[in-house]
Amino acid sequence: MTQTFDDKGFVHPVTVVKTSPMTVTAIKTLATDGYNAVQFGFGSKSGKNITKAVKGQMNGGSFAGLKEVRVETTPEIKVGDNVGLETFVAGDVVSVSSISKGKGFQGGVKRHGFHGGPRTHGQKHSEREPGSLGGGGRDGGRVAKGKRMAGRMGGEKITTKNLKVFSINADTGEIFIQGAIPGRRGTVVEING
Repeated sequence: MTQTFDDKGFVHPVTVVKTSPMTVTAIKTLATDGYNAVQFGFGSKSGKNITKAVKGQMNGGSFAGLKEVRVETTPEIKVGDNVGLETFVAGDVVSVSSISKGKGFQGGVKRHGFHGGPRTHGQKHSEREPGSLGGGGRDGGRVAKGKRMAGRMGGEKITTKNLKVFSINADTGEIFIQGAIPGRRGTVVEING
């Protein structure tokens, strides 16, 4: 993240996303595959590190990853076409999806916002404990599935909606998105217009 200024001199926090052109590797249609979609290849990877099965999907290229995007109708583009930043303009409202930072094993206070136990009245070490887990009634003296407890936190797909494209630098392949987006440096990010 960084900050940038608009024409009136106001400062805006922005996230700089480095992009590379996406190449169309396959087009799926309702007649042949049962749904309409376009498959893109992005990035670059050494050919010796790609299995033959994945190479067949890449249509002769050696990309770092593949992404399939569903569409309503059969698209106008064809296999081999490149898609870049020309689909976005400054002022567009977009949603950004990415894998969030992994935070490891966390307790209930940090993971779910539990308040912990009372600090006085005979309590010694229960400040950050979760409290009762099982109980009677519907659960029948066991811990019910989905009970909010301590566990692995982060590392999930997060979508942030209603972010604005602040500016685009086509020379460097960078898009400036106003606000924060999920993930860490180096995370693959999906931007939907």
